[in-house]
Amino acid sequence: MSWFLHTFWTDTLALVSIVGSIIALIHLLLRHRDYRSAAFWTAMIVVEPLFSPLLYLLLGINILRRSGRRYRSGIHEPWRDPVPEQPLPVTASGSCSTQEHQQLARTLDRISRFSLTLGNRLDILHNGDEAMPRMLEAIRSARQSISLASYIFEATGIGAEFVTELSDAVKRGVQVRVMVDDAGTRYSWPPVVEALTKAGVTARRFMPSRMVLRLITMNLRNHRKILVVDGHTAFTGGMNIREGNMVARKPKHPVHDLHFAVTGPCVAQIQRVFAEDWAFCTSENLEGPLWFPELAATGSTSAIGIVDGPDEDMEVMPAAFFAALNAAREEVKIITPYFLPNAVLIAALRLCAVRGVKVTILTPAENNIPFVGWAARTLYPELLSVGCRIFESAPPFDHSKIFLIDGVWSFLGSTNWDPRSLRLNFEFNLACHDPELCQRLAAEMDSKMIHSREITQEMLESAPAFQRLRNGFARLFIPAL
Repeated sequence: MSWFLHTFWTDTLALVSIVGSIIALIHLLLRHRDYRSAAFWTAMIVVEPLFSPLLYLLLGINILRRSGRRYRSGIHEPWRDPVPEQPLPVTASGSCSTQEHQQLARTLDRISRFSLTLGNRLDILHNGDEAMPRMLEAIRSARQSISLASYIFEATGIGAEFVTELSDAVKRGVQVRVMVDDAGTRYSWPPVVEALTKAGVTARRFMPSRMVLRLITMNLRNHRKILVVDGHTAFTGGMNIREGNMVARKPKHPVHDLHFAVTGPCVAQIQRVFAEDWAFCTSENLEGPLWFPELAATGSTSAIGIVDGPDEDMEVMPAAFFAALNAAREEVKIITPYFLPNAVLIAALRLCAVRGVKVTILTPAENNIPFVGWAARTLYPELLSVGCRIFESAPPFDHSKIFLIDGVWSFLGSTNWDPRSLRLNFEFNLACHDPELCQRLAAEMDSKMIHSREITQEMLESAPAFQRLRNGFARLFIPAL
């Protein structure tokens, strides 16, 4: 009997692995768009046919895209700005420094669901020490509505202060809506959604699932960070609501970051992105002047919202990055915590350097996800060989995300330069045309580089063999990082 059971289970596992491998390979050949990722998964399935098909099911990008489309189908067609017959001018006067920048404005206006807006103002907020008090003060001043979305929202520390202020706002009669990514709620205990609900705040998890369904959508994350108060004032960028961002409080794991306070017409675009996600989570439509009041010009920044995610907005942000690199004629500056760009963006960066554009990249020396940092170092040589300059910033970990073009264009928001952000996550960014804003952000990068070291080809080649082997192994998993 034991021999029979052993034979039965052995044959069953063999049959399952063969059938699963065939199905996965057929799906790869017919549906997978990224040839490097397809090659990675094909090799995994051929070498290890028992568990690799299951990993492909859980982590495969095409599965996520279908999940994203199902997500969007819940709210029908995403809201879109009417496409103007002629693209809006980059500045109120219609002037622009170069023809390439005019073309970039036109391109962004076409690939984004929104149109370029004039008359915005953006304030740079350093770490949680500046951002969190400004956000809490805005919540305290709210009289009509508050919409808040965050990937990570801790219920303790600075997060507890948000819970208190949001609860007080509800008691004042303010309409409050809070949305936290389901995966992000698991970074701390107790879950903040429960704490908010107990405090009387209407709060929801983004795509909450259990058991197998959670595994299938584990990489489908809402990575957006949005706070809009009374429809007039917004905060966005890459900062989560975590005690680690409160650097002055000397937390156990400090994190440097930049966030932005926004006023002007583009606030309506930020609010619209939240409203779409909220409609999916609750079937409640946030419309009318309570959420979308008339907005007047408050500054001189031209800005356009860029929505990205594994759905109808698939790969919009990579296209925007590529368009910006193609438009660059003088200088490219990048700050990112995770530097794993796809092959197209690497080629675009290399071509920038070949054309004589100064390319400078700043990324952390000690990554909070070491495996990502190891893999990133294997991409350095092909960029260094054409003249790109790469710097690694000293601890503490820097989570800032900034992309600057020619001293006039600034891209800021939640997107990292890695496969997860560029293909898997739901992200939101602002592309801004404003020389003064760009110069201020360039100064921020310059100040960070004071405590950084430049990486050279010689440094990489002289690294111990163990490190180079470790990094090379990590590189194999870039499509899944």
